[in-house]
Amino acid sequence: MNRSTITIDVTLDNDRVPESIEWKASDTGAENKQKARAMMLSFWDGAEKTALRIDLWTKEMMVDEMVDFFYQTMMTMADTYGRATSDQQQVETLKKFAREFHHEFQHKQVQGNKK
Repeated sequence: MNRSTITIDVTLDNDRVPESIEWKASDTGAENKQKARAMMLSFWDGAEKTALRIDLWTKEMMVDEMVDFFYQTMMTMADTYGRATSDQQQVETLKKFAREFHHEFQHKQVQGNKK
């Protein structure tokens, strides 16, 4: 049996706000830790039927980056859901929402820049 290890290091400021996030996975082949400005990690507790989550972002994470992060995460979640369930209708529903979410933010940005 193979085993993979993922290590996540978070450096916090005095107020416990993340200053940096670095991660390394044993299966990537990358020698150095990878930097990230945000992360979302979810676990499913089958006994409790609940999701356990860790959502962190650094001070440097910009709002437009967060929107892109959510958009890309929702799109890949839709793909994962599709592989797990073969329910293409729900996949398209989630992807449509993700596209609308992203488009609405872009529209607000354009409107804000016109002021």
